[in-house]
Amino acid sequence: MAKVLMTVIVNSAGRLELCSSLLEGGLTPSLGLLQVVKQYVKIPVYVMIRPRGGDFLYSDQEVEVMRKDIEVMKSQGADGVVLGALTEDGRVDAELCMELMAAARPLPTTFHRAFDMVHDPAVALEALISLGFQRVLTSGCDSTSLEGLPLIKRLIDQAKGRIIIMPGGGITERNLQRILEGSGAQEFHCSARSSRDSAMKFRNTCVMMGASFSAPEYGLKVADVGKVRTLNAIARNTL
Repeated sequence: MAKVLMTVIVNSAGRLELCSSLLEGGLTPSLGLLQVVKQYVKIPVYVMIRPRGGDFLYSDQEVEVMRKDIEVMKSQGADGVVLGALTEDGRVDAELCMELMAAARPLPTTFHRAFDMVHDPAVALEALISLGFQRVLTSGCDSTSLEGLPLIKRLIDQAKGRIIIMPGGGITERNLQRILEGSGAQEFHCSARSSRDSAMKFRNTCVMMGASFSAPEYGLKVADVGKVRTLNAIARNTL
């Protein structure tokens, strides 16, 4: 499943966060993808609700798309949703989040890495707690969770169990133990992906299907089961 972004939860059955377009940080997946994944996995599947890449300031039309996507994904068996929205001055858009959470109810909600773009993380965290989000995904407002580790720890200390702080962003087998020990986090989020060569024999290397920064046409990024098992083992030995 090349489009599956793993959310590995320690000491529980685990979850999948389902999205498309990892190069843009994850967008809403197709309904067909959700339906197929639900046929093959027994753990909860949380669906990303994000209509486009770029910032997290949404137009009225984009909000309408997000509401419709939530309704459709709920009807097709999504176990939770992952969403986020900001105001133009970098605050959590509480009004819009309440609207989207109402559409998602009774499904649990995770606030995604829009959190890493807020003006004041401590204030934003209190807003998410007041809104009733179950967890927030964050790299500590830095490029990776390892670089943002000091802030992640401060957020966990601030939360005091009122919301789950889930580190995510650049987590690998090489740094997971340090991130868990340094933050005190009980959950973590990672793509656990590896590269796989295309099975195509004929290849036109003169053509690119997207922009110059896009993935190569003849290389695939897939969720690596071996990496998932290794990461889980590291986490169990650490916590």
